[in-house]
Amino acid sequence: MDTFDVHIPPLELAGTLCVPQPAHGLVVFAHGSGSSRLSPRNVAVAEALNARAMATLLFDLLTSDEEADRTNVFDIALLAGRLVDAVHWVEGQPTVQNLPIGLFGASTGAAAAIVAATSLGDLIRAVVSRGGRPDLAGAALDRVRTPTLLIVGGADDGVIELNEVALARLKGKKAIEIVPGASHLFPEPGAMEAVIDHAARWFGRFLETR
Repeated sequence: MDTFDVHIPPLELAGTLCVPQPAHGLVVFAHGSGSSRLSPRNVAVAEALNARAMATLLFDLLTSDEEADRTNVFDIALLAGRLVDAVHWVEGQPTVQNLPIGLFGASTGAAAAIVAATSLGDLIRAVVSRGGRPDLAGAALDRVRTPTLLIVGGADDGVIELNEVALARLKGKKAIEIVPGASHLFPEPGAMEAVIDHAARWFGRFLETR
C-alpha cells in the first residue's frame, strides 16, 4: 500500500492518503468536533477499509487558527466546503483520480458529508455517518440522492431519535444500523468492529460497482 502525506489546497490542510494496490474505491473522511485527521476511531475505520482494497483520505478540516474558535467546529457549511475542496483535489491525483468516491462522517462531520454530497452530486457514490448529527445538515437532507447509511449506538440516547428523523427526510437509498449497547464514541468491546463491518459493506456495495 502506498501512503502519502498530503496538503489540500487552497489552505494546504494536512492529510494522509492511503492507496492499496489495487484499490476499488476512495473514502474521504470528515472528523467530528474536537478531533482531527489523527482520530483513532476514524484511523481504525480507514485501516480496515484499506485492508478491503479501498483508498482513504483523512485530513484536517480546519487550520490551527480556526480550531481555536470553537464556533468553527459547528460551522457545517464551512466544513462541507472543505470536503468539497478535498474531493476536487483527489480528482486530480493520478493515484486515485478514477476511483468512485464515498464520504465517511463522524459527529458534526456527518452533517458536513451530507451537505457536501448534495453539492457534489454524482461525484459521490455513498455516504456513511458514524455517531453522526445528520440533523445539522438542515435543508440539505431533503436534497440528498446519494445512498446514505446512518450508524448509531444503541445507548446513544437522543442521537438515535435525531438520526431516525433525518433518515425519514433522506431521498434515494438509505438505511440505519443501530449497534446494540454502544454509546456515542463506540468504545464498548466489539462496537467499532460492528461500525467497520457496516461501513465496509455499504461502501463495498456502492463504490465497487459502476
